[in-house]
Amino acid sequence: MTVTNDIRYIGVNDHDIDLFEGQYIVPEGMAYNSYVILDEKIAVMDSVDARFGGEWLSNLEKELSGRKPDFLIVQHMEPDHSANIAKFAEKYPEAKIVASKQAFVMMKQFFGSDFAERQLVVGEGSSLELGKHTLNFVTAPMVHWPEVIMTYDSADKVLFSADAFGKFGALDVDAEWDCEARRYYIGIVGKYGMQVQTVLKKAAALDIAVICPLHGPVLKEDLGHYIQQYNTWSSYGVESEGVVIAYTSVYGNTKKAVDILAAKLADKGVKVAVQDLARDDMAEAVEDAFRYGKLVLATTTYNADIFPFMKQFIDHLTERNYQNRTIGIIENGSWAPMAAKVIKSMFEKSKNITFTDTTVTIRSAVSEENKAQLDALAAELA
Repeated sequence: MTVTNDIRYIGVNDHDIDLFEGQYIVPEGMAYNSYVILDEKIAVMDSVDARFGGEWLSNLEKELSGRKPDFLIVQHMEPDHSANIAKFAEKYPEAKIVASKQAFVMMKQFFGSDFAERQLVVGEGSSLELGKHTLNFVTAPMVHWPEVIMTYDSADKVLFSADAFGKFGALDVDAEWDCEARRYYIGIVGKYGMQVQTVLKKAAALDIAVICPLHGPVLKEDLGHYIQQYNTWSSYGVESEGVVIAYTSVYGNTKKAVDILAAKLADKGVKVAVQDLARDDMAEAVEDAFRYGKLVLATTTYNADIFPFMKQFIDHLTERNYQNRTIGIIENGSWAPMAAKVIKSMFEKSKNITFTDTTVTIRSAVSEENKAQLDALAAELA
């Protein structure tokens, strides 16, 4: 793939992977992106996952056409991007390795060497001349590791954005960016909204024509859309109007209440997304909770607590700084319902969470009183 006249794509597609980072389902595979900038001096941008080192070096060699690279730029030390640093260093012993100070500390941890004799340490405001191309480095700590840098090529107006603007899915699969980029962002970067906001402010000062992330497609058109999505996600804003109902149900009674509420909301013209936390992809449920402005949590009291899948779901939300949302609760308990109390306590440290006035309390099965409560809850949410 030609990104610009001088910048070539040398990454790989992974269709063997089942779980990305050991937890995210990726049915469309994953791309590990790497690029090479061909100028008077040659810079390689990051490497790829360990399993694809041979393919990556072969892709690089084809683009070099007999030349040797001068630099390996290491923007991010997560192993899906850094695993082949040592192989590169062995194959090209004269090349310098360019990274942040903290990245070299991590190299020592991963490889037993920080390549001291070949280090070129860069930080905020550092630059590297290749000839026509000047690389300008931007620090991006905790987006989403502390050592991360991004690189702006002022000649071709290209931002190499590390993991930012990435998505799940291999590049040989045609898939909508928003859905899998949102799931990727919320799952992996979501906790660090403040840090992403800082980087977006830095990016606003740059004239960007192309974004080259470490996962997902190279972005060349409608960049305003991608940047606006990142601004919404990282500021914990509401992307879409609607209600997410996330539930667990042991014997079907809580699910019955969920079905009634979903139907009432749909009749009122409200967009509704329903997630069965025991069966549906947890990452999809978390993504929906951040996408929409209102959330209903429906679950049973369980061991004087709440059902495990619901507890896990709320933990996913709160550890990602879930905020600026309205939450309704449907609880079920045959003798001592206390799910609502537990749920509210789990959000005590969350910012700008508003609970609906109506809490639906089911005692075993849905009653006529519960149906009236569901009417009231639907009216509030609509």
